[in-house]
Amino acid sequence: MTLFSSIRMAANTLQADQIALQVIAQNIANANTPGYIREEVVLTPAPTFRYGGLLLGLGVQVEAIIQKIDHFLEERLRGAVSDKTSAEAQEETYLELEQLIGELSETDLSTRLNAFFGSIAEVLNQPESRSVRNLVVLQGQTLASEIRRLASRVNQIRTAVNGRITQMADDINRLLEEIRTLNIRITETEGGTVSKSHAVGLRDQRLQALEKLAELISIRVEEQNNGSVTVYCGADYLVSEGFARRVEVSKTTDRGMGIAAIQLVDTQSPLDTRSGQYYGLVYARDQILGGFLDQLDDFARTLIFEFNKMYASGQGLVGFRDVTSQQEVDAVDAPLNQVGLSFQPVNGSFQVLVYNRKTGLTNTTDIRVDLNGIGRDTTLEDIVNALNAINGLSAEITPSRGLRIWSTSSDLEFGFANDTSGLLAALGINTFFTGTTALSIGVNEQVAAEPALLAASRGGIGADTDNAIELARFLDLPLKAKNGDSLAVLYDRLVSGVTQGSAIMQAVAEGSRTFEATLRGQKLALSGVSIDEEAVKMITFQRQFQAAARFIAQLSELFEILVSI
Repeated sequence: MTLFSSIRMAANTLQADQIALQVIAQNIANANTPGYIREEVVLTPAPTFRYGGLLLGLGVQVEAIIQKIDHFLEERLRGAVSDKTSAEAQEETYLELEQLIGELSETDLSTRLNAFFGSIAEVLNQPESRSVRNLVVLQGQTLASEIRRLASRVNQIRTAVNGRITQMADDINRLLEEIRTLNIRITETEGGTVSKSHAVGLRDQRLQALEKLAELISIRVEEQNNGSVTVYCGADYLVSEGFARRVEVSKTTDRGMGIAAIQLVDTQSPLDTRSGQYYGLVYARDQILGGFLDQLDDFARTLIFEFNKMYASGQGLVGFRDVTSQQEVDAVDAPLNQVGLSFQPVNGSFQVLVYNRKTGLTNTTDIRVDLNGIGRDTTLEDIVNALNAINGLSAEITPSRGLRIWSTSSDLEFGFANDTSGLLAALGINTFFTGTTALSIGVNEQVAAEPALLAASRGGIGADTDNAIELARFLDLPLKAKNGDSLAVLYDRLVSGVTQGSAIMQAVAEGSRTFEATLRGQKLALSGVSIDEEAVKMITFQRQFQAAARFIAQLSELFEILVSI
């Protein structure tokens, strides 16, 4: 071994130590930098050379500078991030919905229900009082207003969630373009498969971009041999080396509202994501909020139709002189269960009571509603003909295909009783509530204008309060149309579905946060910078550098001795 080869070996050592110290300084400088992955120097023995019959080494060399990273752990962490953001989006929606319902407060829907049915019970104590009957109307209007408010606010939340989904397409496109650009820069910097070193700063940026993308949608990442990554969402690739596919927003309609979905531009296929903020928001909009609206609509429809069916068989303190149906039909000559009514009548009948104020006599007429599907079923024209056959009454089909009934004498008033067909409630004649959904529920303006029309009696106009007795206990009355469930049960199911769903989702979100924190702890232990550990390494390489420098000094003395001989 010559002095020159020894000096070369010492120089290799000094260079390796210098690079190692620079990497350590880089780690220490970025100890608190978000997303920074600890760098590590890969040292290998330098190539050997032959000296006579011997093979001697030339010391050490730096083979590469790499990131200390576990790609499998990173993939699991991205999946945990997607699960967390999805759960948190749903958790946030449930909490908003709980606050909106405001159960157990003084203004919640259950309070309004109890106040309304309690006001009906007051009619039993003062049957002749118009002010008490007016209180029923006012409480009914308050109840209907609360249902409409609840439905409207839920729709507002859905609209806000939908807006967030719409904006998300731009964020996804921006991140995909960033990853595509970084793929190119990393490949160029690392030189394909030639270099074993990592383009560490660029790779840090790409990892952060991938994690941000994982917050939005669920992705799968595969690193290629040239240093680039291929990003998949479901079975579709989003980024491949230097190419990125764009996404766009598509519009559809759901529950009467325009909703957004994100799809690939080139294939028009929706993103196949099972987690991430996008999935969580879509689920919150369509399942949590949309499902709640479906239940609220069902609750409102049950209240409207079932209450009106019972109410329509009663009479008020005074009778009608002129009444027009709230609902219209699609065809006047088709069976009444096939004319587009929101509530379907059934086979049965109802009675029309014509009361003479002068004589005090009441004439009762049965009107058959034949809807058994055998022979000719009853049409709206048949009902008009049957009503016109009653002495003292006239009926007609309005231009909008509704039904109008009026008395032909100022001495005559009319009412209705014993409706087993549900036709009166379906048409909106002698009803209390109007509308067909939670957004459209209201109180019949004719009753609101004249509370004496409140149908509290069943024995005739102004005769008794038997109908009010049944109406007052309607809240807890088993309903055949709901398999024996009462309106109170439907409301409890509506509220408990939200509270239970919220509790479950809070537990899921908390579990997702804990799991993500665990994985981040594992990543920090592997890829994070420890100042103490770096300090120990710094001292080690410093001592090694000093030893190599001293070795060179000794070689220099030997070289001087050799020259002086």
